[in-house]
Amino acid sequence: MSETIQTPVHSELIIKKSRFIGCVQPVANRSEAQAIVAALWREHPEAAHVCWALMAGGQSAAVDDGEPSGTAGRPMLEVLRHQQLQGVLATVVRYFGGVRLGAGGLVRAYTDTVAQALLGAQKVPVQTLAWLSMKVQYAHEGVVRHVLQQQGVAQLEVEHAERVTLHVQLPEPLVAAVTQAVVDATQGQVQWLEPPVALQHG
Repeated sequence: MSETIQTPVHSELIIKKSRFIGCVQPVANRSEAQAIVAALWREHPEAAHVCWALMAGGQSAAVDDGEPSGTAGRPMLEVLRHQQLQGVLATVVRYFGGVRLGAGGLVRAYTDTVAQALLGAQKVPVQTLAWLSMKVQYAHEGVVRHVLQQQGVAQLEVEHAERVTLHVQLPEPLVAAVTQAVVDATQGQVQWLEPPVALQHG
């Protein structure tokens, strides 16, 4: 079963005068990862490289950022894959110390920096969440909200128009029970807008 990590964890290695500043943290998607990398560049404008790897299903990425191809992003991604992590971004900021490490030395340096950070990471199972969207009469809004609350469904977006549209996010295993409970509470007078959409979440 895939895991993610709960909070960001940092590491730092000095190898032949080069400084490698690592971080592993939970992220949802590639755009969030890119925003974090951009922030790292603002924080470390003198750095030689900001390499990163994202393990997030179809949005996974490995970026060498000017290091020789395959010596940074890919080894970092392999560390995440080997530990069966999902929804995790690994970043390494490198300050060049004047001594070239060679391809093998770079692979080791980036691998070790990420592995070191992961030693301190608290891992948690990845929970698959689903979205449910429904329309009900105004008369049923209160009872539906009550049912959702009873089932422990916290994420709720509501739109008021001709009828009430509710969007909720819930753990995938609860979808069948919540769907049935809403049908019972409204005596079948509920319109489902789309099939549940599953998404990975830590």
